[in-house]
Amino acid sequence: MTVTCDLTITLDGYAAGHRQTEQRPFGDDGGDGWGDRLHAWYGEGREEHPDEFDRMLTAKAFIMGRNMFGPVRGPWDRPWTGWWGDEPPYHGPVFVLTHHPREPQPMAGGTTFHFVTDGIEAAMDRAREAAGDGGISVHGGATTVNQYLAAGLIDELRLHVAPFTLGAGVRLFDGVPPLNLEQLDARSTPSVTHLRYRVLR
Repeated sequence: MTVTCDLTITLDGYAAGHRQTEQRPFGDDGGDGWGDRLHAWYGEGREEHPDEFDRMLTAKAFIMGRNMFGPVRGPWDRPWTGWWGDEPPYHGPVFVLTHHPREPQPMAGGTTFHFVTDGIEAAMDRAREAAGDGGISVHGGATTVNQYLAAGLIDELRLHVAPFTLGAGVRLFDGVPPLNLEQLDARSTPSVTHLRYRVLR
């Protein structure tokens, strides 16, 4: 079982800007909204980036932080079900880290969001059980990825580097001890450079 992470970042390492809102899930990134600059390569689609799109869909269980799930803060006082509409792209169990309990949220297409209040290792244990022999993806955001990297729980890091700097926001590797990485792959288009690393123990 391999634990991977796919994360799009700027050249200076930011995965999101400040001031996340419902209209701007990645905060201020210099685009018009919805991470226009940071995730421009998504718009090029599977034809331009087949390996990256395929790899992101192979996991059997997913973990994400509450900020990635949505902009709602504090107790769950509204029926937020994520950014992805009625049929999220995961088609499997997604374990959302939160401090506030909530019942599981089943969605169309086989995705169910489970809300985990007892920390990153508990979420990983539940993801391992759900995934069986399949892979697990720590899907973001950067704060969640940093916690799993610091705990030594990610095997493969897949970074999609957008060719601009942001200067502020939520940054990958903040608070993470030094890592040894083995580069497995690198490829680029005008809008992004895809880098894949094995995290060495």
